[in-house]
Amino acid sequence: MGDIAPGSKQEHHGAGHRERLRRRLLDGGPEALLDHELIEYLLALAIPRRDTKPLAKQLLAEFGGIGGLLTADAEALKRVSGMGETSVAAIKIAQASALRLVKSQVANQPVLASWQALLDYLRADMAHMMVERVRVLHLNSRNMLIRDENMGDGSVDQAAIYVREVIRRAIDLGSASLILVHNHPSGDPAPSQQDILITRNIIDAGKKLGIAVHDHIIIGRQGHSSMRAMGLI
Repeated sequence: MGDIAPGSKQEHHGAGHRERLRRRLLDGGPEALLDHELIEYLLALAIPRRDTKPLAKQLLAEFGGIGGLLTADAEALKRVSGMGETSVAAIKIAQASALRLVKSQVANQPVLASWQALLDYLRADMAHMMVERVRVLHLNSRNMLIRDENMGDGSVDQAAIYVREVIRRAIDLGSASLILVHNHPSGDPAPSQQDILITRNIIDAGKKLGIAVHDHIIIGRQGHSSMRAMGLI
């Protein structure tokens, strides 16, 4: 269903309410608005003649909060009554802006020296995904990020990591070291035995070529796990 058209029964002229939201946001900063108010105001920019509060609350409930909403697939957003391309684009541009902000914190400095910023970026991007995604961060000899590569998406509970593909790409890119990353859609970031086995196989293959594996990070809604910190590698 598309965005609500002007002139419909749901047309809304709550200029005073939106003005109050705008003033609270500009005067008090992001923390001055509740999650549903942020989404309400964002949607109001895309659907100016509609009361967007009910839709904002519905979206947050449907996708489990603001994190799940911003990372939701565009097609899933379109299936919500009242959401058309303009309002879906508003949600996705908010996500893109947030990711650019957190990614900028790790883009131009050694990754190992900005570890928390890296974790913030990965959690913002992957914690609420409904499918499992495998990424490999390729670093140069100064531990600067040279490529953040998506190696593929899997089913709702698994994605394959192929040792040969990871090492071949590292050779192609001239990577000095790697950080492996994937998410668990279940929300639990604890590594499986298969996760541990594949990681150790990649470490062994990389050693023969002088390519180090710094860590394997698993992201979930409940947090993250680091195989290095857990003593598993």
